Amino acid sequence: MSKLSYTKALNRALGDALADDPAVFLLGEDIGAGLAGPTLGLLDRFGADRVVDTPLSEQAFTGMAVGAALAGRRPVIEFQIPALLFLVFEQLVNQAHKFSLMTGGQASVPLTCLVPGSGSRDGWAGQHSDHPYSLFAHSGVKTLVPATPTDAYGLLLSAIRDPDPVVVFAPAAALGVRENVTWELAPVPLGSARIHRAGTDVTVVAVGHLVHDALAVAEELAGEISVEVFDPRTLYPFDWPALAASLERTGRLVVVDDSNRSCGIGGEVLATAAEEMRLLAPPRRITRPDGAVLPFAPGLDRALQPGREQLLHAIRSVVKNPWR
Repeated sequence: MSKLSYTKALNRALGDALADDPAVFLLGEDIGAGLAGPTLGLLDRFGADRVVDTPLSEQAFTGMAVGAALAGRRPVIEFQIPALLFLVFEQLVNQAHKFSLMTGGQASVPLTCLVPGSGSRDGWAGQHSDHPYSLFAHSGVKTLVPATPTDAYGLLLSAIRDPDPVVVFAPAAALGVRENVTWELAPVPLGSARIHRAGTDVTVVAVGHLVHDALAVAEELAGEISVEVFDPRTLYPFDWPALAASLERTGRLVVVDDSNRSCGIGGEVLATAAEEMRLLAPPRRITRPDGAVLPFAPGLDRALQPGREQLLHAIRSVVKNPWR
């Protein structure tokens, strides 16, 4: 048995992808030195033609990556900061994502974007602390948010092998997670959810690092309420059949999502469940507030994010208040 960290899992997935397929190459800012963690040591192993340090111009190297993918390569871009995705949103959504659709599958863009540190980090403030995964799910881009090291490895490897553009959000709050691994690491299929804890009273859909908060709250409530912890892993395509099966067991739903409330993935899960699935009580969601911009001050930063106390209250509320 070995203990695997989340960041090391990303590093192993990148290393295995580079070793397995000569079409794979990495590009991004400061990736040769491995400052963010996932690319550490890969320049020495694979050389500067496969691990490419870029200038500080996201539009330039994203455009280059789209062209390389169209030409048969499999680029992986590391974005140091989630807000940098706003700079290249047009290239990813309007160009890379649509090439295959607009050419009837004659062209494909196997491009992977990795964001190692999405969301809040201590003191990174408003322009560095977003979780913009709902934007990509809304646009139909394959969107992944792994919660555990083994899922980080398996989902990133599957993303790199996928024929379409994929954005992988690695939450900053999950990077320190370590996991005991007693099995061989393997790819994880895109669009497949994971039940971390079975339950009978309420389903908690938790995105990314919030899976660990949901598990802690479920354990705290174990003698009072039986909580099923549902990790979508892939936000688009979402595993709706797995959620429907979970709600058949529990009939109650709480979603905890560390992104802004309006038009977020939490609202989409609630709406789809209300339209199509079995619910015995009004569902609840816990998110950042509408239009939240996280401040520099740590106390204010934490106050705008979903917390365990909010989740505890929401679970008790949804269990005690059935439809009238």
